[in-house]
Amino acid sequence: MVVSRDKSPTAQETFLQMAQAAGLRGRLLITIGLLVLVRLGIFIPIPDIDRAAFAQAIANSPVLGFLDIFTGGGISTIGIFALGILPYINASIIIQLLTSAVPALEDLQKNEGEAGRRKISQYTRYVAVGWAVIQSVGLTIGLLRPYAVNYSPFFVFQTSLALTAGSLFVMWLSEIITERGIGNGASLLIFVNIVATLPTTLGNTIDYAQTGGRQAIMQVTVLLLVFLVMIVAIVFVQEGTRRIPIISARRQVGKRLYRERTSYLPLRLNQGGVMPIIFASAVLILPSSLAGFFNNKENLSVVSQFLVQITNALQPGTWAYTIVYSVLIFFFSYFYASLIVNPEDISKNLKKMGSSIPGIRPGKKTEEYLGGVLNRLTFLGAVFLSIVATVPIFVERATGVTTFRGLGATSLLILVGVAIDTAKQIQTYVISQRYEGMIKQD
Repeated sequence: MVVSRDKSPTAQETFLQMAQAAGLRGRLLITIGLLVLVRLGIFIPIPDIDRAAFAQAIANSPVLGFLDIFTGGGISTIGIFALGILPYINASIIIQLLTSAVPALEDLQKNEGEAGRRKISQYTRYVAVGWAVIQSVGLTIGLLRPYAVNYSPFFVFQTSLALTAGSLFVMWLSEIITERGIGNGASLLIFVNIVATLPTTLGNTIDYAQTGGRQAIMQVTVLLLVFLVMIVAIVFVQEGTRRIPIISARRQVGKRLYRERTSYLPLRLNQGGVMPIIFASAVLILPSSLAGFFNNKENLSVVSQFLVQITNALQPGTWAYTIVYSVLIFFFSYFYASLIVNPEDISKNLKKMGSSIPGIRPGKKTEEYLGGVLNRLTFLGAVFLSIVATVPIFVERATGVTTFRGLGATSLLILVGVAIDTAKQIQTYVISQRYEGMIKQD
C-alpha cells in the first residue's frame, strides 16, 4: 500500500497495521486482556454482605451513585476490585501537589530525568497503599457495617484486606497497560468503567421514555441533544491549539548556508486533557470516604459529623457543588498547565537554537509573552471544562430525567478525551511503523 509520509494515517492503514504489525497487535491484545481482567474482578464477590440491600442503598445516594459510575459498578457489587483505580488517582493528586510545594520533589521531577520520575512514581505507589487502606477501612466500617451478615473485627479485617489488595492489583495492571499497552492505563480503566455502565443507563432511559408518554420523550430528546452538542464541543476544544509562529535565524554550517525557516509552537487550549476533571471529581469524593473511616470512633465523632455535613452539602446539582467543582477544575487546569508547559524553559531553548517569536525580544520578553498566552488559554479551557461538568447536571434536573445519575456531567469529557488520546497514540505508532518501512525499503 502506497502512503505519503506527510499525511496522517487513514483508517484503512491504521486497521491494517493493527492486524499485521506484531508490535501494535501485541500492545492492543495486552490492553484488551488486562481491561477484561479488571472487569471480571469487579464481579468476584466479597463474602458475608447483603448485596441486594446495599445495591438499593447505593441507588438512593447521588454521591455513591456517582462513585459507582467511576468504579464501573464495583461499589454496588462489592467485588474485590470495588475501589478500582481511585486510591491511585488520589495518591497522584497528593504527590503532584507536594511536587510543587516540596523543593526536593520538584528537583526530582525537573532535573533528575527518568530516574527522578521513577522515584516519584514509587512515592506515588506508597501513598496509594496508605490511601487504599484508608478507603477500604472507611468503606467497610462506614458503609458495609449495616449490610454485613456477621459484623465483627474479623469481618472488618478480611474485607479491608481484600479491598486494599484488589485496588493495588488494579494499580499494577494500569501501570502495565501504560508501559506495554496502548494509552494511559489509569484513564483507560476509568473509560472502561464508565462504558460498562452505559447499557444499564441507556436501558433505564428508554424505559422511562416508553412509560412516561410524550412529555418523557421530549425530556429525553432535549437531554440527548445537549449531550450531542457537548460531545461536538469537546472534540473541538480537545483538538484546539494556538499556533505561535517561530522564526529560526539563518546559520552557516561549513560552506552550506541554511535559510531562515518559519515553524510553529503549538499550545493546546486544554493542556491537562481529562486529568483536571478526573482529579476534581476525586477530591469531591474524599469527604464521603473519610467520613466512613472516622465513623463510630468516639473521639472523632465531631470530625465524622463535619465530613458528613460537607458530603450532604456537596450533593450533585446544588450550587455549592457547582461552585466547589468549578474552583477545583480551575485549580487543576492551571496546575497541570504549569507542569506541562514551562514558559521559562521554552524561552531558554528558543534562545539556544537561535529562534524567536516575531515581534518579541528573546529572553524575558518571550517568557512573559508565552506566560500570558498560556494563562489565557488555560482560563478558556477551564471555563469550558466547568461548563461541560456542570451544565448537563442542571439540564437533567430541569428535564426531570434522572436515569443518567450524573453520567453526562463528568463522563462525557473523560470518554471523548481518552478516546482521542488513545487514537492519537495508535496513529503515532502507525506513523513510526510507516517510517521504519520506508527505511527498510531504502
